[in-house]
Amino acid sequence: MQTTIRIRGARENNLKNISLDIPKHQLVVVTGPSGSGKSTLALDLLQRECQRQYLESSVGSADAIARPDVDLIEGLSPSIGVNQQQANRNPRSTVGTVTDLYTYLRTIFQKRGTRLCTSCQTEMMAPLDDTKPVTCPACQKEHDPFTKADFSFNTPSGACSTCSGLGTTLEINQNALFDYEKSLLDGAVVFWNKGIQDYYGSVYQAAKKHYGLSDDLSIPLADYSQVEWDLLLYGVESKQIGEHFPAQLPPKTATKGKFEGILTGMWRRYQEKSGESSEAHFFIPTVCPDCHGERLRHETRIVHVHHQTLPQLANRSLQELIYWIENVQTVYREANDSLLTSVLYDLHTKVKRILRVGLGYLTLDRTTITLSGGEAQRLRLASILGSGLTGVLYLLDEPTAGLHAKDTEGLIDIMKQLRDLGNTVLVIEHNRQVIERADQIIDVGPGAGRFGGEIVGQGTLSQLKAQPASITGRVFSQAQRLVSKQRAGNGYMLTIEGAMKHNLKNVNVSFPLGSLISVSGVSGSGKSSLIFDVLAVAKQAPYSGCQTINGMEQVDTIIQVGQTPLSRMQRSNIATYMDLFTHVRKLYAQQPVAKAAGLTAKHFSFNTAGGRCDRCEGLGVVDLDMHFLSHLQVTCPVCRGKRFKEEVLAVKLDGHSISDLLALAIEESLDLFKSHKKLHELLALLGEVGLGYLQWGQALTTLSGGEAQRIKLAKELSKKTTGHTLYLLDEPSSGLHPTDIAKLSLLLNKLVDAGNTVIMVEHHIDLIASSDWVIDMGPDGGSAGGQLVASGPPEEVARHPTSATAPFLRNE
Repeated sequence: MQTTIRIRGARENNLKNISLDIPKHQLVVVTGPSGSGKSTLALDLLQRECQRQYLESSVGSADAIARPDVDLIEGLSPSIGVNQQQANRNPRSTVGTVTDLYTYLRTIFQKRGTRLCTSCQTEMMAPLDDTKPVTCPACQKEHDPFTKADFSFNTPSGACSTCSGLGTTLEINQNALFDYEKSLLDGAVVFWNKGIQDYYGSVYQAAKKHYGLSDDLSIPLADYSQVEWDLLLYGVESKQIGEHFPAQLPPKTATKGKFEGILTGMWRRYQEKSGESSEAHFFIPTVCPDCHGERLRHETRIVHVHHQTLPQLANRSLQELIYWIENVQTVYREANDSLLTSVLYDLHTKVKRILRVGLGYLTLDRTTITLSGGEAQRLRLASILGSGLTGVLYLLDEPTAGLHAKDTEGLIDIMKQLRDLGNTVLVIEHNRQVIERADQIIDVGPGAGRFGGEIVGQGTLSQLKAQPASITGRVFSQAQRLVSKQRAGNGYMLTIEGAMKHNLKNVNVSFPLGSLISVSGVSGSGKSSLIFDVLAVAKQAPYSGCQTINGMEQVDTIIQVGQTPLSRMQRSNIATYMDLFTHVRKLYAQQPVAKAAGLTAKHFSFNTAGGRCDRCEGLGVVDLDMHFLSHLQVTCPVCRGKRFKEEVLAVKLDGHSISDLLALAIEESLDLFKSHKKLHELLALLGEVGLGYLQWGQALTTLSGGEAQRIKLAKELSKKTTGHTLYLLDEPSSGLHPTDIAKLSLLLNKLVDAGNTVIMVEHHIDLIASSDWVIDMGPDGGSAGGQLVASGPPEEVARHPTSATAPFLRNE
């Protein structure tokens, strides 16, 4: 049996004809600077070839999957890839549904739940034979037995009819929609431009005149009567106006028609465009008034087992849920209930696996759309561990993302268990703890993009330290730490009092302005709630999630840079997002060849018809229908992936066609635009944030969370700011090698030295240790968190006796 995966002559993307042997049945870490070729090696090469060989062996043809650019790959096993991409963005998908834990609970409540008789309100147990009606002993009334579907919020029989099982209903935020001190003529409706204002103003004026109301549009909205408000909001055909004027027909004007009403029109457009209307941001979710967020219909949401209803259990953290499971296990074991004992055993086992990957703070009703990439990946890992598969190649993409150092050991144990089952675990990772515990390390580098793509080291960590070319070995052998400036701030404090959002427990905390501040703590401790749900909206009144915030008058602007996807559109790329492409298209259109051919800037856009390839519509790839398999994308047979027509490709800028430019890395194009100041500054800025290896035409959908965040940061930095800016960052170190962390640290310090404040939610111990101030939340996650554990300079927090972060800070 072959004990290694042999790769010979790999040239995919930036890989430079590399050859290596990867040992099987080991925990192997692939590391190196961002953009060095790690993902290309693990995902674009190994995973794609595994898929291609599987298709070839199972259906006889793998033509749809392009063979990677490699001379030889042998010794592969069936592979399972676990990446950080959000697979399910459906609001109905929750932690409970994706892990099947909710299904187990539905079975328990269907089989053994205590329900109320609808006639006499007496409690009665579910029948042992759930195919027959259940009779209430007190009144002899028969009831149909509940089915498992009755306990599901995703079925018509179980869902609350008001919110359709979502737990929330939508409302229009009228405070954000109107400026009550202004009149319609002065722009009181914030989303009306001049043309819309003139049109709807005249229609509204005609409607007011018809009903005998004042047609003066210069009156501030704050002075409107109830009738005027109802007419403005709901229109002439609304129930409200019918109540005011029951005898009058809706008015018509010769040219404009009936006044629809602002809110009525917004709801119509929202529904017609499936929530994608331009006013969608004014729609806010609110707790359902009937089920109060519990999703189920009344009859099933009051059913209880061992003093708990199903919604109550779904709202408890998994750490709390396991205590309930253990108590119920004792009850049914003593009652010799073999059915429930078996179900509870499986449920207990699954929950324990999730706790071991550091996700005990999650609740079953947490929607998957709110999970970070690292959280979603670790949920998948927990389910994989229960499969018992052997001989599999597991490919993991930074599973420690968003994980506190305290919980990383549990994740390492999970990966080692997968290895011990006879599997090969290949992990793309930068985490110091994971690298130290790996059986084998493959170091890719030495730089990013065209400066990477080589194997600069391979072996155990001690072997890597002895290899001069190894970037990672050098980092571990040198006891070099990030520079800590230890600024005292500018003398002002930003203070939050009485923060109560989510699991925050009346937190009072102060942030010294003019400082680099880290907010640390275990996963689920309340860090994001404090920074992004309370502080980020501090400019809005009334305050959200707290009693008050003092010191905000010292801040001019708040800029959030999170890890939410930049775009789900394949057409959005680095060049378009950074506003680089508009300038470049104009440059191409100014070339003599372009002018002679009558080409304008529009012809150099892959998003509009004219110059782009008609077959692939400028994407460079086309979808291939695989029938029973997932659709695949293959290179466009007409333009051969170049996106544009031949006459457009004939136009060159310093020898580069528009397609050539889109394939260039940012850093490769710096010299090309030396004489174009604005373009050169934007490109240099991307290099400063460590993203010079990205290609101009790289789709935003391919970026990791950390890359997306640094792109956002670069875009914000490119804008001119005046005064004091408060930057709120969500784990900016995500996806960064230690060498890149140093670059990020320089950038963050540059922002603070310019007079701004940077607050980052962070787990990276080096970054936390080099901060001016640390806010440590905890002491644990979920309901056991939400408290301020420690606050002060890193050295002071490191001495705290109960802080989960303190032991790791002391090592620094």
